[in-house]
Formats: sequence, structure tokens, C-alpha cells
Amino acid sequence: MHLFVEITGGGDPRPGEISLAHHGVLFLDELPEFDRKVLEVLREPMESGVIHISRAARQASFPARFQLVAAMNPCPCGYHGHPSGRCQCTPEQVGRYRGKISGPLLDRIDLQIEVPALSAAELQQAAPGESSAVVRQRVEEARLRQQQRQGCLNAALQGAELERHCQGDEAALALLAEALPRLGLSARAYHRILRVSRTIADLEQAERIGRGHVLQAIQLRRMMPGGA
Repeated sequence: MHLFVEITGGGDPRPGEISLAHHGVLFLDELPEFDRKVLEVLREPMESGVIHISRAARQASFPARFQLVAAMNPCPCGYHGHPSGRCQCTPEQVGRYRGKISGPLLDRIDLQIEVPALSAAELQQAAPGESSAVVRQRVEEARLRQQQRQGCLNAALQGAELERHCQGDEAALALLAEALPRLGLSARAYHRILRVSRTIADLEQAERIGRGHVLQAIQLRRMMPGGA
């Protein structure tokens, strides 16, 4: 699989997987198994939405505004933290495995969710959730609200527009100011949390970002230890 570019027999660059995922989803399974140098190149298009390729005398730029979805195990064997105690990985092995994902790359991933293993009883007794149709309608309404308010989705807000449309109440701003040094958040993470908070507020049809929205956005951004 060519993530970034394919070189044809004539030497002409062609779009790779991330450009083919433009305005769509790029799913990377077993994220640490990708070469770290390859993953690091994702950082530029994740910020700019464009991938620039230079090969000898040939240069090309391709659109690459995609939504990155990635999955990985908690450790090499996949059982770290499992209640069965089956994991035999040492702390050093776990650290090396997770360290394949750098801090700067993690900093660009807005939602980082741990999905624990469920027992058979939990699977069988699971209460029915919302239907996909109900969730889709709520998401579509939130997207429409964003377009009407600012002419773009929250993910595209930058600079002054971000500050203008992602205003929080006093409690929300106080929580964010407290979390910044306590959690060691970067300026990039601060702004990404603002965007996610604004989106959560939109899903709840709230005019302003509240403390609960910021708290949820922070909880959805649990930085995985081990990145460097």
C-alpha cells in the first residue's frame, strides 16, 4: 500500500492512499506496525490538507483532507490490562511498542479512546442503544448548525474565527486554563480541545461551550503514554 504517492513507470507521481481518502476516511489498522518515518509524514497533511511530493526533478501536490481513524493493541500481545492476566509483555516491551507512535502525531489526533474487552455476559446483557438513523440525524443537524453559524465545519476553524466561534462560559474557560499546565497540553491540543468542545455543544444544541463540554472533550483525549 502506498500511503503518500505512487511512482509510475514513467516517473510521474500519482496520488497515494491519503489523497484517495480526500474528503473521506483513512483507516490505519495496527498503527504501530507502520514504519515510524511513514507515520511522521502524516503530520503535514493532517494540518494543511495537502501532501507535497518531491522526486528528483519532479514535484507534485495532492489534496489530502481526510479523517484519520486508527486502531492498535495496548501492547505487542494485545492483552495488556486484560482481567485474565494473559499479558506476558514487560513494561519495556509495552513502552517500546507504544513509543512507535510519536507525541507530535498523537497531538494531532483529537479523540483517543480505549475500548476494553467485554465478557460474554456483558455482550449478552447489553442494553439497546440509539439507532444509527437517530445518531445520523443529530450529527447532520450539528453540521448544519456549524455551516449556518460560521460557513464551515468546526474542524476548519483557525485563528480569529476559532476564538470567535468557540467561546466558552467562565467555568469552561477556567477548566481549560487549569488543564493546560496540569496535563501538559500543547497550544495545538488546546485549540483542538476547543473545536471538540464546540462540536459537543452543537450536538447538544447549546449556544456556548460549557464546563461539561470541555470536560468531555478532555476525557476523549487521553494521551497514550509511551509516545515520544
